[in-house]
Amino acid sequence: MSGNKDSDGGWRKFVWNSEKGEFLGRTGSSWRKYSIFFPPSSNQAITPSAWRPCLSHTPRSEKSEISFKMSEAGTYEKYINTVKELLKLYDLENQNNLDHYEDCGDTPGPYKDRSDGQDPPGQKKSCRFQKTLLESCSGKDDDTFGFKQGNPCLIVKLNRIVNYRPRAPSNDTLPEGLKGKSFTNLIPIHCKNKREEDATKIGEIKYYGFSEGGVVGFPLQYYPYYGKQLHGKYLQPLVAIQFTNLTLGEELRIECKVYGDNIYYNEKDRYQGRFDVKFTVNS
Repeated sequence: MSGNKDSDGGWRKFVWNSEKGEFLGRTGSSWRKYSIFFPPSSNQAITPSAWRPCLSHTPRSEKSEISFKMSEAGTYEKYINTVKELLKLYDLENQNNLDHYEDCGDTPGPYKDRSDGQDPPGQKKSCRFQKTLLESCSGKDDDTFGFKQGNPCLIVKLNRIVNYRPRAPSNDTLPEGLKGKSFTNLIPIHCKNKREEDATKIGEIKYYGFSEGGVVGFPLQYYPYYGKQLHGKYLQPLVAIQFTNLTLGEELRIECKVYGDNIYYNEKDRYQGRFDVKFTVNS
């Protein structure tokens, strides 16, 4: 084979592109993100440096912009359909198998250690999650999830990370809205205006799900997750966030964050421990 650098079809440059600092077409930061969403097999432990819990929301949209008209169902139909699709997974009829699911209480509790030495293809049980906890955002009484009234709901979850145990936050890491609260078995979530000029335009934000001390968040008994091979029926706990009084006709930017002693943020990654979303609601 010729040693001419052009004779390899660009393969060498694909393996290592010194100009862009890319290995196999990805930068270092891109490979780190890839490891978050595609963790190693359930028999492998993820090192602490790879634990980068990300916060996602449904409905999702391009550039995290949600824009609709209350009076035109067609403008928000795509949003509510994605919420329905997600919540369908949480129908109780899908969680009735006693070999796969168990009740873990309706208040936050400590981690469920399921490391019993069970080997594949054995399945570990998962905690049931009842979507009735999401109250006004459950779809039970309002199948538009607030969109028809201009009070949209977001359904929020943390991504799955094998063997990860999120730790409840210490008080000095909490935002102003949660100061003075203490948490033992909950990872709290809090949202606020992203831009100072939107401070008076967001209105009341309601949270639904597991709560501790009057604050809603993600309960620890749903952790750790043991991977798809051992924990194939696992369902993440959910939190619903409802914006009940958004100023109409304006683009409003909102940021939501989860808080824990091993949850970190990166301004270059809009979903690491947080997300921000733009709402434009018209009558």
